[in-house]
Amino acid sequence: MADFHQNGNITTLHNLRTRSVPELNDELMTFAQTRKISLILPCLYSELEGDAMPHIMSELAKVNYLHRIIIGLDKAHEAQFRHAKECFKALNQNHIVIWNDSPRMLELGARLDAMGLAPAEQGKGKNVWSSMGYLIGCADSAVMAIHDCDILTYDNEMLSRLVYPVANPNFPYQVAKGYYPRIGNDKLNGRVTRLLVSPLLIALKRVIGDRDYIDYLRSFRYPLSGEFAMRTAILPDLRIPSDWGLEIGVLSEAWRNLAPKAVCQVEIADAYDHKHQDLSSQDADAGLSRMSTDICKAIFRKLAADGTVFNANVFRALKATYYRSALDLLEGYYNDAKMNGLTLDRHQEERAIELFAENIVRAGQIFIENPHETPFIPTWNRVHAADPNFLGDMRAAAAADEAEFQ
Repeated sequence: MADFHQNGNITTLHNLRTRSVPELNDELMTFAQTRKISLILPCLYSELEGDAMPHIMSELAKVNYLHRIIIGLDKAHEAQFRHAKECFKALNQNHIVIWNDSPRMLELGARLDAMGLAPAEQGKGKNVWSSMGYLIGCADSAVMAIHDCDILTYDNEMLSRLVYPVANPNFPYQVAKGYYPRIGNDKLNGRVTRLLVSPLLIALKRVIGDRDYIDYLRSFRYPLSGEFAMRTAILPDLRIPSDWGLEIGVLSEAWRNLAPKAVCQVEIADAYDHKHQDLSSQDADAGLSRMSTDICKAIFRKLAADGTVFNANVFRALKATYYRSALDLLEGYYNDAKMNGLTLDRHQEERAIELFAENIVRAGQIFIENPHETPFIPTWNRVHAADPNFLGDMRAAAAADEAEFQ
């Protein structure tokens, strides 16, 4: 993907293959002397049993510029937490495994619930939010990075390229979003970005007209990537969605809080493959069906907050326009895959488009019927205002779990 094209909305930082990884890491080590860098890994216990996580840990063990690694562990009982701690001993860096299902953490969750500040649902959004809270409580890092724990093609160069734009004190960037081609097993992947987000943004522009926010989202080559880095000063005011809209939600927060020149996207890999979700066409609350609905709601909510008026007629027109746009893009994706020797099942792709078209209307109906829905987890500034001791108590609980369950 080596090119030097700039879209004019946000800066794109390319990998022009003119600089070695050791040279990049040496410079990051220099930055880290005065700007500590921490990594958050939102992890399901089941991911420790797969092929990706052991390889990720072996790659991370080579990284020498990280100050701390925070592992948010979900869906684990006590024996699994003990096992996870043993697994993560392979890391050379200072690290902590936060057992999100521990009695101490559940008690803290009950405190949040009593204040009306608890996340609405479990999942990656809550995991990331909790890990950010722990990092804020540590108050010793200037840069934070996050990436997924199911990356089959992981290389530590991905992390170096991801954090460099926000770690470099001479750059203005507060947020860096990773991008890459979604290729694996000789297939063109990335269905939700290719078949939902890209044509939906085209359709929105045609139906509701020009919006700066739409142009902003269209500037990202892979808006749904789970890899991003931030300067930690912006974390206390960040609103994290609790559903599958996390990635779009973070970009929306960057749009709301920062100038465009403070946001960039950075090329971090030549190929990327991870665990693939089922389409789940028969279950609207699972897989890509649930994900597509949540992503649509996240986009609709943001546009409404900026003054766009939605009604049933708008959503019907949006569905029809989206469907045509998606089919047009599919032709290009198919030819691109064919030229590069990759496979793409046009029947399955069109099935996904049909499902996504239905879910655009479904998301619109939910949006209209629940105008007061607040899917965002409260900011950490608000939690601190309601309970100034909470962050300290969370750090103490995580440390107690680490010490007790050896």
